[in-house]
Amino acid sequence: MRLATITVFDAGITELQARQQRMQDAQQRLTSGKRVERASDDPTGAARAERALSAIGRVDANQRALEASRNGMTLAEGALGDANEILQQIREALVSAGNGTYSDAERNGLANKIEGLRAQLLSIANRADGGGGYLFSGQGAGNPPFLDTATGVVYSGSSGQIQTGNLDNFPLTVDGRQTWEQARSGNGSFVTSALPNSITAAPAKSWIDSGRVIDPAALTGDSYKISISGTGPTATYTVLDTTTGGVVKSGTYVPGKSLDFDGMSMTLTGVAADGDEFQVQPATSTLKVFDVLDNAVADLRKTNRTGTEVVQSNVLSLRDLDASMANLQNVRSQVGERLNNLDGTETRLAALKQYNEAEKSAAEDLDMTRAISDFQNQQTGYEAALKAYATVQRMSLFNYLNN
Repeated sequence: MRLATITVFDAGITELQARQQRMQDAQQRLTSGKRVERASDDPTGAARAERALSAIGRVDANQRALEASRNGMTLAEGALGDANEILQQIREALVSAGNGTYSDAERNGLANKIEGLRAQLLSIANRADGGGGYLFSGQGAGNPPFLDTATGVVYSGSSGQIQTGNLDNFPLTVDGRQTWEQARSGNGSFVTSALPNSITAAPAKSWIDSGRVIDPAALTGDSYKISISGTGPTATYTVLDTTTGGVVKSGTYVPGKSLDFDGMSMTLTGVAADGDEFQVQPATSTLKVFDVLDNAVADLRKTNRTGTEVVQSNVLSLRDLDASMANLQNVRSQVGERLNNLDGTETRLAALKQYNEAEKSAAEDLDMTRAISDFQNQQTGYEAALKAYATVQRMSLFNYLNN
């Protein structure tokens, strides 16, 4: 078989170009540190790296949403802590107002103090989240969610909460209605209150405490009326179930002795008058913090009240305030639990991101030791091919004749 000189030269040039290209590719991989720079380098590895990169992008988005949620929940937890401190100051003022030696002017001074604290509490309920919204706006509101009107504070937000919308649905706001307007009334199971005397229409001469549950299984959820008949040692009481119309219990009225029926226990105190009446109703989740404060202030501003009236109103005001504080504390606990969940989720997201970064690195990153060795081999091969081509180039007939 005869080989032309041009054929040998072309073959040499082609081999040199191929070796040079492979050497350049090896050098470029060393420079970039990537084994897969184009999908054509390794289609399987490129797809694997792309999946990992997509997963890292999702984790980054979740981490940004998590930080936004953590900021909102941290601010809300701080606001609820501030609210609890103010309510504690209000409670101390109400306890002082129960002092029988206080004059109407002194109670009016305490009412002024509570009004000032109420204004601070309202500003906390309308606290901004730093992003153009409000912490307790629920599902969002362009204006402060709580409006102070002539008839009391009104919630103008929407129940619920704004969430980030990602797979984990991190909360960004707190439900303002649940926080400030949905405490359990009374002692959480039933509500006691005094009614005007059925004979004289005057306030009752005796008073009732907030009561307690002694047998949860015996609770009926009905409404009751307690009526006093007679005076002094001959006074008697009758407990009427106003839901069914039946008499539940009756007996001799003994001041300070607990009255137990249908799983409930309460105490009537004071020298009762003929016609004094009290009612017991099921508790509801409709107790509003600002209504409780407004009612307490209104009672403190009343003049010429009897000692019984002062005690009764104070007992009920403290009861409702304690229920409101318990509800705020419960919401604060929920917010704290959300923050704990965010911490746990952050750890999980960090681990997931680390895994996908390792997966992406395994799919496309270069083994530097192997790459350096490969480059050196390519360089040695190219130099050898270059020397060989130079030798072959001198083996033409014309070079032979010239020699």
